[in-house]
Amino acid sequence: MRPHFPEDTQEERDRGQEASQNLLQEACGWERWWMRRWRAAFRAGFFLWLCVLSQITGVWILYMMNGYNAFPAAHKVLDLMQYLLSSLGMSHSLWMDLWRIESICPLLATLFLGIAILGIGIHYCLKALFPGSLPTVPNSRRQSMSRQPSFTYSEWTDTKQEDLFDLDPVPETPIFESFMDIKAETDPGTLTVKPVGLQERRGSNVSLTLDMCTPGCTEPYGALLSPGEQSAREYLQKASNVLTASQLHSRALDDAALQAEFFETPMNFVDPKEYSYPGIVRKNRYKTILPNKHSRVCLKATEEDDFLSTYINANYLKGYGGEERTYVATQGPTVNTVSDFWKMVWQEHSPIIVMITNVEEKNEKCTEYWPEDSVTYEGIEITVTQVIQANDYRLRIFSLKCNDEVRSLRHYWYTSWPDQKTPDKAPPLLELVEKVEKARQQAPPDSGPIIVHCSAGIGRTGCFIATTILCKQLLNEGMVDILKTTCQLRLDRGGMIQTPEQYQFVHHVLSLYERQLFCSAEE
Repeated sequence: MRPHFPEDTQEERDRGQEASQNLLQEACGWERWWMRRWRAAFRAGFFLWLCVLSQITGVWILYMMNGYNAFPAAHKVLDLMQYLLSSLGMSHSLWMDLWRIESICPLLATLFLGIAILGIGIHYCLKALFPGSLPTVPNSRRQSMSRQPSFTYSEWTDTKQEDLFDLDPVPETPIFESFMDIKAETDPGTLTVKPVGLQERRGSNVSLTLDMCTPGCTEPYGALLSPGEQSAREYLQKASNVLTASQLHSRALDDAALQAEFFETPMNFVDPKEYSYPGIVRKNRYKTILPNKHSRVCLKATEEDDFLSTYINANYLKGYGGEERTYVATQGPTVNTVSDFWKMVWQEHSPIIVMITNVEEKNEKCTEYWPEDSVTYEGIEITVTQVIQANDYRLRIFSLKCNDEVRSLRHYWYTSWPDQKTPDKAPPLLELVEKVEKARQQAPPDSGPIIVHCSAGIGRTGCFIATTILCKQLLNEGMVDILKTTCQLRLDRGGMIQTPEQYQFVHHVLSLYERQLFCSAEE
């Protein structure tokens, strides 16, 4: 008869598993404890060696500064180390040699370097011994609030005011990172807005991060649209908010409503996967700012299949009343695209260029594509005939000659508008809008669109074009629809009017313009 061994109960088996897990965790804990100490010891030794080496090198340099050659100075350093390590201490002669320098600043700098190295070493050693207990540096990707304007409505027409935020040079579009921030218990009111740069897919503010620029294909725009893209496109086609004069003034002061309206409106950026031709990367200033395909400017090419020679980062935009091809919005030319830019100017019969950026703003925003005197691109001879300096802009008048045809071109360079921000004063912008519109009316009948560019060709460019269109609407109809105009611009070029601050500024400028019209009517 076989002996009977009672089976373990489920509770006993659980206790056994728990005990084994505890032993395993304890063993892992000891292993981590020893690893932390070995890591701390290694770092301590490294920084101590680095500190000693820095002091020896520094003293050696000090002796050479005191008139010794390299080898005698090294001999002096060795003598100094010998005396320091002996029980007799440092001799008086060595002290005198060391302090007989014209200035003690190099010696103090050497000592400070050693102290700094030791401090950094102690920090890293403590960090290795007690991971997670020391305060860490905040993430460099700062969480952005809805930015308030850099102007005050009651003051921006007269005085300058410091900007409240120091924005990055490369353009940023705030988006809701819902896939990272939303949890089951999360209150939707606590969602944060984070900048992910100019990285947004067409038709969504809850967007994918588009980090690679693999340009183009030639299928018609919207041939295949996802449900999200379709709904975004429908929103841009139908959105409207007509404002009378009194409503415009009150709306301009409602920052919360304007920011909510801005973030609700789809950006309509282009997915870089829609462009898949090699070499186009070199023709884009920013890898995620690409021209919407249905309205992009196509350069004339000598060969039909040479897509690259037809490509330029520019879009046709409608004007007031839906007038086709009234404007061309484009990026600031790069070194690689100057020839393409002038080719576009000639091809489109453009009478005016409006440039709303400095050449450099912390980094390059636009290459200086015009000559000081004369230059030739793509067979087009460009000659400066006149330069007029105004208070807030500079006007250059060019003579363009290709074959036997000669044309005149006006180049307005407005420099008082910082990147991703707003001008400190609105009247100069309204003055520029008026000057450009007047010049356009005086241009030859066969003239083409006005070319407007900043750096990316969406922020300041969008504000200028929207302001021009809306000033006409306010003058002719006595009311404005800023939301509808913004949506129409974004249908033709994604991201137009780039930040909520700029969206608010457009409202403020139109409010000021209406008051000027009212005062003129009374007079």
